[in-house]
Amino acid sequence: MEVLIAGANGKIGRRLVARMADSHHGAHAMVRDSAQIEELQALGAAEVAVADLEGDCSHALTHCDAVIFTAGSGAHTGPDKTEDVDKNGAINLIDQAVAAGIRRFIIVSSMRADAPEPGPDSMRHYFEAKKAADDHLRASGLDFTIVRPGKLTESEGTGRVDIAKDLGRFGEVPRADVAAVLLNTLDVPNTVNQHFEVLTGDTPIAQALTGI
Repeated sequence: MEVLIAGANGKIGRRLVARMADSHHGAHAMVRDSAQIEELQALGAAEVAVADLEGDCSHALTHCDAVIFTAGSGAHTGPDKTEDVDKNGAINLIDQAVAAGIRRFIIVSSMRADAPEPGPDSMRHYFEAKKAADDHLRASGLDFTIVRPGKLTESEGTGRVDIAKDLGRFGEVPRADVAAVLLNTLDVPNTVNQHFEVLTGDTPIAQALTGI
């Protein structure tokens, strides 16, 4: 499968590009700055397209069968930037994927996205933006998967996670393991039209995904 990775130069995106280089899928990286092209190619991207999430991304979608949206403003970014990237950018790319005839769309969301109100006031705008994007994706008609990690860390991945629609707890998960979950999700049919939370756990990733 040829896969467009939105936010390919981000912390999850870069890990995903590198992992995909050793898989049977092709990574098509989308970045905002042409200065990032060479480095993404070195990581293993088959193609690198320069595009703005809020603009025309149709050239980046060419020859792709799926999209993985890893772009994000960060949980501590101000409301305006979060609105631009996590909400409007995601919605724009979802709509363009529909127009391009792409069927599969996987998005990195966040725990608490379905219930922003109980969350900390300082992060409510982030959860609300994620919820808006998730809701738009659900209504798009695409074969979607919404991946909701807990607090992201730079720790080395373990390859073992806990996955469920509602884990009933909060916690952490390495970005490396989130990237591995995203890659594995492409090959697990029962993840289509599903959302799930992911935290560090005891179950191998492929096994955890089949149990959703």
